[in-house]
Formats: sequence, C-alpha cells, structure tokens
Amino acid sequence: PQGPVAAQQRTHFWQVTALMALVVLPVLTLTPWLLWRYRDRGGADYEPRWGFSRGWEIALWGGPALVVAALAVLLWVNTTRLDPYAPLASDANSLRVQAVGYDWKWLFLYPDLGIASVDLLAFPAGRPLEIELTSATVMQSFFVPALGSQVYAMGGMSTWLHLGADAPGRFRGENSQYNGKGFHMQKFEAVAMDEAAFEGWARNAATASALDTAALDALEQKGVASDLAYALDRPSDEILFGGLPDDLFAQVMAETAKAPMAPHDMAAGR
Repeated sequence: PQGPVAAQQRTHFWQVTALMALVVLPVLTLTPWLLWRYRDRGGADYEPRWGFSRGWEIALWGGPALVVAALAVLLWVNTTRLDPYAPLASDANSLRVQAVGYDWKWLFLYPDLGIASVDLLAFPAGRPLEIELTSATVMQSFFVPALGSQVYAMGGMSTWLHLGADAPGRFRGENSQYNGKGFHMQKFEAVAMDEAAFEGWARNAATASALDTAALDALEQKGVASDLAYALDRPSDEILFGGLPDDLFAQVMAETAKAPMAPHDMAAGR
C-alpha cells in the first residue's frame, strides 16, 4: 500500500483473514485427525443411543454465528469508511481530476488548471485526489492497485473516487474490465510528485497544444496511446494538452448517453 485508502484495505484484509482462520484452521487440522481416529479398523466407541449434546450444538452453531456477526460488523464499518465517494480527511485542498475512458486509453482532465494528459495521472503526494470518472465508450474499470479501490466508469454516467499517495512514486494503473482486443494494453501511469515538481509539470503541460477537434476525433478512434501519438505526431512517452474545451466532461457524458450501440457491439455483449 502506497496511500491511505490501500492501507485501510490491507488492514481490513488481515482482519477478515484472522476471523476466517478461526473457522478454517480447525477444519484443516481436525479433519485428518477424525479420518484417522474413526477409520475402519475396529476399536472405536460405538454409541447407538447417543442423539443430542447441548454443548456440541452450542459449539457447532455458536462459533460460526459469532464469526458471521463479527464479519458483518467489519464489513459495515470498512465499507462506510472506504466509501469511494467520501473525500479523504486532510488539511490540504483536493486536486480535482476528471478521467474519461476510451478504447483503449485514459484521458485525464484538470479542469481547474486547463490542462489534460493521456495515460498519465500526475498529482502531488500527500494531497487528496478527487477523481470524477466516465466512459466515452463501453464500461471500464479504473484501478490503481498500490493506491487502492477499483471503480467502474460507464458511458452517460459519472462516478467518483478519492485516492492519495503518502510519498512521491510511480504506480501502475489499468482498466481491469475486459472491453475488447486492446484491453490488455490499456494501462496508465499514476505519478505522485512533490508539490514543486507537480507545479512544474502543470506549467509544462500548459505550453502544449490545445485539445481541439482534431485531437478529440483522434482520441475517439480505437487504439492505444502510441496510436494516438502517431496520429497527432506527438512524442509517445507523454501526450499533454494545454487547453480544454468548455465542459468537455459533460459533453462526453451527454454524447455517450444518446449514442446508439452498434450491432457488432451488441453481438459481442458490449
């Protein structure tokens, strides 16, 4: 875990594992013993009139009931605590980012800064990240494992995810929802920087060409980031835009919501 959300998820994982061990370990240890103790060899106790034991009934039903109750409490507490819509507790202001999933790349918009990037989510370490997500095509899944929480993005709809990184670093991000032949290459890089480095990156992005109609048309074509870089005659290692159309995120949502599904996509379950 490299952030507060992932750290809480790890704690929850080990809490659940410890509770499940109370059930699993006795089964794994006692089953071989029972098979050995009551194997067909003669000499075992035979009690034809034995029918009920209050102690055994309480043990057999009470133990699992307590485990299920404890798991229910843990699930409730951690589900509400890790609500992806809930902002992270911090004294620092959140950085607002809008993420749009394409086939097979991610467009990250920084509406307050007027810049955008493709397959690169840059943000300051130690500062909450507020991400609004949608898809310009089929359903996608936004996931940065080191930072925690996976959230689906669907066309015509928006959802939210709050993340953060404890320290500067580079983390792998991906779409974990199968959505076509380029799915396995739909990766992106989440880069946590110190505040000065992020400000320098944002200034550099502001000098790039604007996200104009030609760039938007190229984004909508199926292909990975390197295909987009070739179409725009840009370096493939960093695709940045220094100007954004007004309300682009809302436009993508509106256009995707009213777009008819192609017959071949319907046949493919897309």
